[in-house]
Amino acid sequence: MAKFDVLDINGKVVDSVELSDAVFAVTPNEKVMHMAVVNFLANQRQGTQSTLTRAEVRGGGRKPWRQKGTGRARQGSTRAPQWTHGGVALGPKPRDYSYTLNKKVKRLAIVSAISDKAMNGNMVIVNDFAVTDYSTKAVVKMLSNLKVEGKTLLVQAVADTKVVKSAGNIPGVQTTVATSMNAYDTINAKNLVVSLDAAKKLEEVFA
Repeated sequence: MAKFDVLDINGKVVDSVELSDAVFAVTPNEKVMHMAVVNFLANQRQGTQSTLTRAEVRGGGRKPWRQKGTGRARQGSTRAPQWTHGGVALGPKPRDYSYTLNKKVKRLAIVSAISDKAMNGNMVIVNDFAVTDYSTKAVVKMLSNLKVEGKTLLVQAVADTKVVKSAGNIPGVQTTVATSMNAYDTINAKNLVVSLDAAKKLEEVFA
């Protein structure tokens, strides 16, 4: 069992907790993490890019000159790809880039990302996100007390609207719940700030 200090929002150690090695201390699988990131980004693509082929551009219905005798290359249409204002050859068309990964692969990617943050000292466990009001200043102060800088992912057991909206105005800070974590957001963040309840939820879901 991996042992971690539990801090309060003032950055002081108030307790310790033992968490499963199966979630917080596995050897990170870089290949699987890379697969999960590529999959996530592919699934975000809209795939709406489109170009017009020679059949779809306007004009070009008449043969520009006769087939033989002019000394010029034969042409059937002024909308062939080699012409100005012609159609695009082999250009992109709308398509779906999304695909699915095996559940075990996705699980291993998330666990690898969490373990990587934990083993490198980039994960902080707090006893509670004690945000009593909608206040960006309160979240900024909490992160400062925890000595957390840069891109940060706040992980809750259950979504608290006050925390979500208070952190929403801070550049580089995202919020999520333990059951909705994905490998991309975890890897993309420099730091994880996890509530104690969320850590136990992660252990329950992924162990």
